[in-house]
Amino acid sequence: MIFGLIVLGRVCPVESVSPSYKGHRYPVEIISHCVWLYFRFPLSFREVEELMLARGVIVSHEPVRRWCRKFGQAYANALRRRRLRPGDKWHLDEVFIKINGEQKYLWRAVDADGNVLDILVQNRRDKAAARRFFRRLLKETGSVPRVVVTDKLRSYGAALREVMPSVEHRSHKGLNNRAENSHQPTRQRERAMKGFRSVGGAQRFLAAFSGISPHFRPGRHHRTAPDHRLEMTVRFTIWNQITGVTDQPAVA
Repeated sequence: MIFGLIVLGRVCPVESVSPSYKGHRYPVEIISHCVWLYFRFPLSFREVEELMLARGVIVSHEPVRRWCRKFGQAYANALRRRRLRPGDKWHLDEVFIKINGEQKYLWRAVDADGNVLDILVQNRRDKAAARRFFRRLLKETGSVPRVVVTDKLRSYGAALREVMPSVEHRSHKGLNNRAENSHQPTRQRERAMKGFRSVGGAQRFLAAFSGISPHFRPGRHHRTAPDHRLEMTVRFTIWNQITGVTDQPAVA
């Protein structure tokens, strides 16, 4: 069963209003499921169309594209609001990505638990770019870290002294594996999509992707099979709530 799930033993409170689907011909169950498929798995819009057809749902790839663009970020934001406040130790890293044949930089920040705090696609990795990312992080998280861990890029230290002078800065490549490892799902998706076509398109996709995909990656190797199934059931119920598939929380 793909659209209905029951949570056993846990309550998932509703904390935000689900998006409005007024004017859409398809029900919310189909829209949210298509968005989930696209951001959870390395699928194209046409492949999502094919999978839905296999379930007896006739929908073109073009509506799927519009739904992902319209609702993807809203879903990601709602999932982020459900998380606990980020820890006081942040890990930052930047990697290059190819966009329409040109080299750009993807800046990423994660907390000590590996939760993605924010991402930003920029043209450079200088002090101005680092400063812009720090200010964006402060605005998005609404908190100030105790420690910031980065690699040896000098731009981090220069920007940090200007934006957050009281925050401890640890600059060591070996200490930053948590941020570097968080790039792997993005790299996998980048290869599947054969790169990005524009900076705006990359920012839109990655901002939604970094909010949705980790929600369904709870670290299976740390759990037994029953625990993993229970955790995934809870996470699917949260997904149903923030997308509006279920109006009330499910209680055992």
